[in-house]
Amino acid sequence: MFKRLFSLVLVVALAAAFFPLFATIGDRGDVSPLAESYLADAPDALGSANLVTSVIVTYRGLDTLGEVTVLFAASAGVSLVFSRLGSSSDGRRPVQNHAPSELVVTGAGLLLPLIFVFGVFIFVHGHLTPGGGFQGGVVIASGVLLALLAGTLTELSHGMLSVLEMLSGAGYVAVGLLGLWLAGGFLDPRFLPTGEIGSLFSGGAIPVIYSLVGIKVGAELSGVIDAMRRRRVVE
Repeated sequence: MFKRLFSLVLVVALAAAFFPLFATIGDRGDVSPLAESYLADAPDALGSANLVTSVIVTYRGLDTLGEVTVLFAASAGVSLVFSRLGSSSDGRRPVQNHAPSELVVTGAGLLLPLIFVFGVFIFVHGHLTPGGGFQGGVVIASGVLLALLAGTLTELSHGMLSVLEMLSGAGYVAVGLLGLWLAGGFLDPRFLPTGEIGSLFSGGAIPVIYSLVGIKVGAELSGVIDAMRRRRVVE
């Protein structure tokens, strides 16, 4: 009885706390002065056709750096937890009990090249079309998952994943510092030519930033997937 009463009081308190926020949600007839500045100045200043993702990695680049850091901490924590849960006294690794079905193997053979190419396409073209480094990295990690399920990959090199994470993360920070040194601020992409808006080689360093983020996200999520696969349930 007490638990039900406590749950009811908690739900009512949360509803009262969030009701003012929900009550103010609605369509805005105009945009804020900051958004007006982005809309008016950013396309010409950055040379990027996709304004939303360009703002994320330039004007709000410190937020993106924080998101990358949080993802790294989460993936490291997941890998640590599963490695401890999956450890055994005899040091044996878990054995796959069932062979992958013919449908999964055939589908993986057809789809894996397309998935990896599509993931690279998403973060290379993030300054032109909807997408970016996070989305492309997730697509690549999904391809790794399919390869593991189909038996195309039996082991992932954690050393290689660590190197990819380290190099891409260091490269991301280095690009940010180059923007601070050669342009107008941290992660300012204009230290590289902005090019003609709408072309592949445009947006300054934005494609480079997205490529580094995509590699880092793909490597980290692939490490999480492999850590979950390696987990051994001790009965």
